[in-house]
Amino acid sequence: MIVRYRLLAERLRTELKSLERVVQRADEALHRAMQQPQDQEYFLAAAALDLHGFYAGIERLFELIARELDESVPGGRHWHRDLLAQMSLAVDDVRPAVLSLETRFVLTDYLEFRHVVRNVYTFNLRPDRVAELVRGLEPAFELAKRDILNFAGFLEELATTDEE
Repeated sequence: MIVRYRLLAERLRTELKSLERVVQRADEALHRAMQQPQDQEYFLAAAALDLHGFYAGIERLFELIARELDESVPGGRHWHRDLLAQMSLAVDDVRPAVLSLETRFVLTDYLEFRHVVRNVYTFNLRPDRVAELVRGLEPAFELAKRDILNFAGFLEELATTDEE
């Protein structure tokens, strides 16, 4: 048994559970923003932070995979975008694609918003854009979760290759 592959699969599954909570929190913040207009700005800022946290969590998983399996984490100015692209590539004799092209496309919106949150004051965020992204967050998470759990299954199979 190759323990490092089983360990990586378990780390992926554990992080997905945490990300599920982030998705719930973003939805709760948006709901409160709509119910309490006087505090809307604060709840939208909380939702934006959860949107940022969602993509940051997904990206941590990608970095783990890139380090452990690909032995190559992109660098340079566009490394975030390059890492997302790398996860949608199958690497011959190493691994299948982690993400479908559909999932990659959907996650691009969250990658771009992560950059906005890091570089703009929260009171300058567009409430309609925050709401749009929160409303799409659960479906985006479900796509990413599906792909990452499938990949964790691949890792489990890979972990047992020396047993055959």
